[in-house]
Parts: sequence; structure tokens; C-alpha cells
Amino acid sequence: MLIYVCVSSHGYGHAARQAAVLIQLHQLHPRWHLVISSAVDELFLALVLGNVPVTRRTVRWDVGMLQADALGVDQLATLHALAQLNKSLPQVLQREVDWIQSQDSHVVVLADIPPAAAELAHRLDAPLVWMGNFGWDEIYEPLGGAFLHWAAQATKAYGRGSLLLRCPFSMPMDWSLPEQTLGLVSADPQPVSIDLAERLRADPRQKVLVGFGGLGFSLSPDLFSHWHQHLFLMPAHRDSRQDSEFAAARNVLHLPKQIRPLDVMPFCDRHLGKPGFSSFCEAMASGLGLHVVEREGFAEASVLIEGLKTHSAHRILTRQSLECGDWKLDQPLEPAAGTPLPAGGASRAAEVLESVAFNTVKQG
Repeated sequence: MLIYVCVSSHGYGHAARQAAVLIQLHQLHPRWHLVISSAVDELFLALVLGNVPVTRRTVRWDVGMLQADALGVDQLATLHALAQLNKSLPQVLQREVDWIQSQDSHVVVLADIPPAAAELAHRLDAPLVWMGNFGWDEIYEPLGGAFLHWAAQATKAYGRGSLLLRCPFSMPMDWSLPEQTLGLVSADPQPVSIDLAERLRADPRQKVLVGFGGLGFSLSPDLFSHWHQHLFLMPAHRDSRQDSEFAAARNVLHLPKQIRPLDVMPFCDRHLGKPGFSSFCEAMASGLGLHVVEREGFAEASVLIEGLKTHSAHRILTRQSLECGDWKLDQPLEPAAGTPLPAGGASRAAEVLESVAFNTVKQG
């Protein structure tokens, strides 16, 4: 059995949740051939997949929305990239079809959530399972103008699937497909080094994990000095020169590159960052309070914020508050309006994929 996963290149969250599913699938069926196909950074994929044997195929399946930074989007650049991708996709599709057929296996296509996966599954005569909390049609349509064409194309593609695995914090995704609803989709934290664990346990300060996704967000080191009673844990910057700017900050700890933010969540009290699906799932599953910065120009963000208010203790910040250091870490969290979301979304997704795969074999 070959499970071929088409992952959006828009951001790290899509890859993180599919890695969680692949980890569960590997536990169920260690001999299955698992493939992740994306243009997401290889170092990040290696980090989130760990020791799970997964074949990598470097393919840009979609554009999503090109981002000016972690909190803003670039519409003109996105439209240009969509037109360029449309020219290159036919050749890419044929290359991947040829490679998959050369594996001589039964195939299930899982897509999160590039519309082009519909044509791939069609050419392979393979079942197509969508998994996500939104489609690009719902992101493009509110933007109007030239985006309406791409929205219509995406909606048409999504209707060609076999099944939708609906994640939490979802937009309507009204594609007339059978559905399975998932709980929080998150991998499990892995143990950190003994030295780091002892250091974090011994530090009496409240610990805050800072994360703004793959692009990151530049914050002045001086802002952290306003919160000397807190210890901030941050992923290492890609550019080591940025880390050196924080050398004098006594309350900022950059994590070793081999440690996922998820792995230190058991030591933290709160999370400071942008609205992000995987960050929300991981933090909620770990019991962290979320301080979240409002984001404009991306329709999913408002759905995430509403879901946060319903299911988790939180604080909502403006971008101005973020940039001036008014992070409200000294204030109590706003309580959730409803009940917590159930965990186990990754394992449930793996079980459903297992069932789809068995049905594929039965049907020959």
C-alpha cells in the first residue's frame, strides 16, 4: 500500500498535521510506503517526521497565499504565482503519475489541501481523501476580482474527492462529500535532553513559548525586557545573526534546532503567536493559554480566533500591542465560552485512511 500525501506549500501547519497523521499510520502499518509530496522546507519535514520512514517528493502543488510576513499577505504576488504554477502543473502531474505507477502498489491519495491533487488521483484511478479546515476556494473568493477564477477552479476540484476529513476550526468546505470529523490534530511531545529539562524545571519564571510559523516575525529584543519575570522560549532563527541580537536578553532562550516547539510545551504556561491551526491544536492539547495576534487579509484567521474563544483560555492582541510589547502576560486569561475540543485527531485520521486503503485492496 502506498499513501501519497499532497501537502500545501503555503505554510508549515499543513505539513505538521500531516506528519502527525503519518506517524500514526506508521505505527499501524510499519510496512506501508508513506510518501509526502510538498515544497515545504526539507529541514522542517525532517524535524516533524522524526524517525518515521517517509519518502520525500519535492513538488509545489499549490500557492495558497504568498505572505509579506507572518501576519500579512501579498495579493499581487499570489496572483502571479498562481498563473506560473498553472503553466508548470501539467508536466509535474505527469512526472508524479509515472513515478507512482512505477511503485506497483495500491494507492490512496491524501491531500491537505491543494486542488491539483484531484487531477492526480483521477489519473491514477485512486481514492482521494481531503483533510483540512478550509479550502483555497474559501480563501480566494472573499478577495474578489481575479481571485474568483481561482476560487471556482478550486471548488470544482474539491468536489472530485471521495471523502473529507474535517479538522477543527473549519470553514464550511461545502463540497458535497462524505465527511469524518476529527479532534485536535497534533503529534505527541518528545522528551528533551535531561540538561534542558532540568534547566526549565529549575527556573521559577513563568514560561512563554513564542511562535509565528515558518516566516517568523521580527520582535525587538528590548520588548522582552518588559517581562523580566517571564522566560521566553523561541525557535532558533534561520539567520544566526538574529540570535546574536538576543545574546544580552536574560529571559530569552533559543531552542536547539533539533527540538520542536511542541516538545517544550509541557514546560510552558502560555503561547504567544499568530492564529495558526497546528499551533492552536498543539497548545490546546498541552493545556497552554494562548495570546494571539489578530491577522488581516486571510479568511481562516477569523475562524481560528472564534474557535479559540469557544474552546480555550486566551488573550487576543492587536498587532500594535504586539509591536509595542503590550502582551498582557500579567493579566488573567479570558475563559473559553464553551468546552475543550477532544484530542486524538491524528490517530482517527490514520484509522480512516486505513479503512479507505483496505477498501481499495478489496475492490482490486
